Amino acid sequence: MEVVNTLGRRKTAVARAYAQKGSGNIVINGRDYKSYFTTTTLQYKIGQAFAVTKTVGEVDVNVNVKGGGVTGQAEAVRLAIARALVEMDANHKPALKAEGLMTRNPKMVERKKPGQKKARKRFQFSKR
Repeated sequence: MEVVNTLGRRKTAVARAYAQKGSGNIVINGRDYKSYFTTTTLQYKIGQAFAVTKTVGEVDVNVNVKGGGVTGQAEAVRLAIARALVEMDANHKPALKAEGLMTRNPKMVERKKPGQKKARKRFQFSKR
């Protein structure tokens, strides 16, 4: 059985996914994905790539994810799973691309600049 190794990123979260043919088990950092991501919105994001390609229950995925917050981690896992499905079967790419699941979201936190309070907020200006 061939194991496919892919990477997904979002903000500062990095997810490494190891996918292979199986019974549909999704394990994230050694835990079931439903116990790792407790909200239904995040669980939906994890299963979105399987729903689009109609491969629910056909692929086992083991994911190591670190960094970022829960939403960033969920979206990083989603990208890693989508890339793994494309690597397993290239026919899935058009459907995943149409849903926007093959695109890495480039939005990151803007850095704080010197002489300012935050990235864009300035210290209070006093005229006199």
